[in-house]
Amino acid sequence: MDYSDGAGQPGAAGAAEQNPHPPVYLDNAATAPMLPEAIAAMTEELARLGNPSSLHNAGRRARRVVEESREQIAEAFGARPSEVIFTSGGTEADNLAIKGLFWARRADGPRRRRVLIPATEHHAVLDSAGWLASHEGAEIGWIGVDGTGMVSADSLRDAIGPDPDSVALVSVMWANNEVGTIAPIAELAAVCAEHAIPLHTDAVQAAAQVPVHFAESGADALTVTGHKLGGPVGAGALLLAREAQPVPVLHGGGQESDIRSGTLDAPAIRAFATAAQVVAKTRDFEAVRLAALRDRVRVHRRSGPAQPRAARHGRRRGQGPWLAAFLVRPDIDPGGL
Repeated sequence: MDYSDGAGQPGAAGAAEQNPHPPVYLDNAATAPMLPEAIAAMTEELARLGNPSSLHNAGRRARRVVEESREQIAEAFGARPSEVIFTSGGTEADNLAIKGLFWARRADGPRRRRVLIPATEHHAVLDSAGWLASHEGAEIGWIGVDGTGMVSADSLRDAIGPDPDSVALVSVMWANNEVGTIAPIAELAAVCAEHAIPLHTDAVQAAAQVPVHFAESGADALTVTGHKLGGPVGAGALLLAREAQPVPVLHGGGQESDIRSGTLDAPAIRAFATAAQVVAKTRDFEAVRLAALRDRVRVHRRSGPAQPRAARHGRRRGQGPWLAAFLVRPDIDPGGL
């Protein structure tokens, strides 16, 4: 079906009616535009055929694409290729980590029923833990945060309390998706390691913006997704340390070391890996550029000397360079900011 106006202008009556000042997209925290390199890689792969699980030539070619992509993602995020488990995105990876690690830990020790998380987590983590509480007898323990969403090592120790043997797992996001606060993941991992408690971190917001090195972080499981770093929607990964063996959530063909069954999407995975490689090479430069843009937004957030239209929210230090968070006055139309 043709949605153009006959002059190659989609959905418009012609160039004269087009907005000379199109809106600027500022919601990369929700989803980022695909990088040209990722689009090219996915387009090329979509023209090819092959199920990566098949043993014939077409399947083996697709399998090579998947395994090369696995190596690229491992390199980008400081992991071993064997630690990369492909998923359909961040939500699935979070579900696999929270539910799978809970089930595995409880199977080893029935007292391990506590899931420790901050209230500031993404709903993929919050709702997974809530489902476990409603259906599997889990107990949610809330890790305290300060006014900017920061989780400290002391607040984690307080949440673990005097009975660490009852804790199934801990999950703390690497960078907050609303205010950009960056958690001290290595410090939190060290606290968990004192008690042999697995730590999962949702690094979806952090992966494109700050250095994310799985091995150096000390985390046992880490979530990343493609569409937040210039890749496609529908491709993500859970990085799993060798010792972390979650119970599968999906069952079927036994793909991904029998941890996540389902036919692998070779075009999306290739595009995801391509974007991850580009981001790893350009992250430092982009951090400086985005921090400058963020600071310009903060400077111009007032409509007048005594009439602030929005109040800045988040940390002055320890906040990601890509995110400017504001609380908007209720009498102001956010669309006019």
